[in-house]
Amino acid sequence: MVLVLIIGDLHIPHRVHDLPAKFKKLLVPGKIQQILCTGNLCDRETYEYLRTVSPDVHVVKGDYDESTLPLSVTITHTPIRIGVVHGHQCVPTGDLDSLSAIARQLDVDVLVSGHTHTFQAVEYDGRFFINPGSATGAWIGNVNGYLILVNYSVYSCSTL
Repeated sequence: MVLVLIIGDLHIPHRVHDLPAKFKKLLVPGKIQQILCTGNLCDRETYEYLRTVSPDVHVVKGDYDESTLPLSVTITHTPIRIGVVHGHQCVPTGDLDSLSAIARQLDVDVLVSGHTHTFQAVEYDGRFFINPGSATGAWIGNVNGYLILVNYSVYSCSTL
């Protein structure tokens, strides 16, 4: 079993001070094997915190990140290829046709993107698209926030 955390758009410390306490209670070292982050971490401390949860962390550059992170990453969990982008390169924002074009360009079965701060998991054009929303609720007024845990042994997706 591979348990993967999909998270993004944290905006720490620009919009919020930290992850919600209920999420931090769930994010215990050793339980999650991999983290995929859609960017907008906004500080090095948040990245280092995620590395304490899992040493296998993949982060892409969001439109508020000042680092030299890549714009996209591709990860393989055989037989599934997963692409991760922030989503600000998608015009119009969150548009499934535009996201599908990015997925084709990356040659992936699943595309993880953020930027909209709204959770979405949908099958479209023969691919699966996941947007974890904002883990902190930044800018959308959702104080609960979102994160996704995916168990690749059963190919399921659920939110907490």
